[in-house]
Amino acid sequence: MIKQYSSTSIAARIWFFTNITFGFTITLLFLFQYKEGWWFIGFLASIVSSILSGPVFLLQSITLSLFKRLKSNYRLAGIIIYCIALIIPYGLCGGALRLFSILFYLDDTSFIIEFLGCTSILFACTLVAIAFNIKIIKSYLCIHPIQTINYSITNQLITQTNFTMEPTFEPQATLPVTEPQVSNASNNTLWKAAITGFLILVMLIPTFFVASLVTEREERQKTVVKEVTSKWATQQTITSPYIYLPYTQIKKTGAGKDTAYSKYLLLLPENLSVNSTIIPEQRPRSIYKVLLYKSSTTANGEFNISLPKYIDINKVQFNEAKICLGVTDFKGIEERVTINFNGSNIELTPGLPVNDIDSVGLSAPITLSIASVASNLKFAVNLKIKGSERLYFTPLAGNSSFVMQSKWSNPSFDGNALPTERTVGDSGFTAKWNFNKASLPFTTVLKHTEINKNNFAFGVAMVQPADQYAKTSRSVKYAILIIGLTFALFFIIELMQKKALHPVQYVLVGLALSIFYTLLLSISEIILFDYAYLIAATATVVLIMLYAKGHFNNWATASIFGGILSALYGFIFVLIRLEDTALLVGSIGLFIVLALVMYASRKINWYHPSLHKN
Repeated sequence: MIKQYSSTSIAARIWFFTNITFGFTITLLFLFQYKEGWWFIGFLASIVSSILSGPVFLLQSITLSLFKRLKSNYRLAGIIIYCIALIIPYGLCGGALRLFSILFYLDDTSFIIEFLGCTSILFACTLVAIAFNIKIIKSYLCIHPIQTINYSITNQLITQTNFTMEPTFEPQATLPVTEPQVSNASNNTLWKAAITGFLILVMLIPTFFVASLVTEREERQKTVVKEVTSKWATQQTITSPYIYLPYTQIKKTGAGKDTAYSKYLLLLPENLSVNSTIIPEQRPRSIYKVLLYKSSTTANGEFNISLPKYIDINKVQFNEAKICLGVTDFKGIEERVTINFNGSNIELTPGLPVNDIDSVGLSAPITLSIASVASNLKFAVNLKIKGSERLYFTPLAGNSSFVMQSKWSNPSFDGNALPTERTVGDSGFTAKWNFNKASLPFTTVLKHTEINKNNFAFGVAMVQPADQYAKTSRSVKYAILIIGLTFALFFIIELMQKKALHPVQYVLVGLALSIFYTLLLSISEIILFDYAYLIAATATVVLIMLYAKGHFNNWATASIFGGILSALYGFIFVLIRLEDTALLVGSIGLFIVLALVMYASRKINWYHPSLHKN
């Protein structure tokens, strides 16, 4: 006697096994991360998922009976597709709550990645539950090897066993012998296509871990750079010399008494000319190379001291005047700093009288008098300073000109202003900036004015020739293209050559494609990215070619795989190198790839893969 199952009982079994599988999966993930102390998390996850998936159980109970009434040959595939549809709302919720990142401990993932990750996990658990109950589901749907031949057999004859009977009636309909085979082949093809599509989503999960690994290694590099630069010197911003000049102002109080207030002026140069030469240095640390620099800067100019009319010249403390120079990091100063001011050499020492412009810098007393007013005071200073990553200047002068030059061939000019003239080549670069009174929002006389020098700073950033982490991260984003097209190619060729691949073989190929990114990441930390990409891609292509040769036993087929994979990796490499036109080239390339896939699959009879068009 064949046991009969109701739609409610089957829905209950799928619901139960799905929640148990989900709890077991969560347990493995947490044990993998924390090693111990999280054995109970799977039990809690199963309870929570059982409560939240209650609506799914009810909908499955109703719709399973509807699927049974259908006469289509795709009822089982329809149930699987229906389960995907029920999972999508939960995947959207998981993506919004970033549950995938919490489970896999990823950072900076997009909503689409979160949604795909959560949906893949839920679908995998559902698929496992269906696999556990596949025989019961087939029995419920009355799926048998030959189900399209209809005989009028009574229920009593169906239950009888261990006898031989010659039917004494004519069949109501007799279908060709090949028709059941076509139906079964069509079902198998659809089932295999669904599994292949699911495996493509599953194989994206390792790429999320690779993306997290790229971020981790990038943070490690930043930590090493920060450690080295903290002992060498950080990025430097140099402020041109300016004069601190205190004075006393008399004001009457409410009682009519005179009260003296101490105030000061900051006098900027009338004209300034700066020339800086940068000498780059690469210091190895572990497997990383930290880019540092030394610079030699000369500044020449003149002050034209003029006082506002409301200041009594007799109330100015000329004997307390100081000349100031701003820097960012004292550790970068290599030699004693002296300034030739009005014919006298003066040594600058750390400390500033006020921090309106700079919080860190050098200063020294200078000799001024009433005779200095309305006269031009020339100065010249030579500063040898070292730093890392960036060298900036601030144009605090009426009219100024800055020239920077170096043998470094990969500069990045940034800050508040771009150079008016620049020359960049393999032998280095030269850049020039010009400023005047009309282009700056202040005069050469500042009265109790705090200026954020970072709003006016400009200069050059010393950029490494290749940022391997950014390029590797960009290549990982195209993983779905590589994996999807490779799996599609395997699927089409196995249909055309009638030699099926097991899902485990798809998984092995997907792992080989995922390991490509770890190879690329690790090798690019040692050698240039272009060579690392060539080595990793060649190793992956050769491995999959040999695997295809072993399965299909045909070098021509293996060569097709090798050629297509090589073209895909070459296409991705071009996209990585492009910036402005990457979207255009990528869109055209994807259109061509789709056209080629459609052309290659045009002769496949999807209803019966063993029959192809000539």
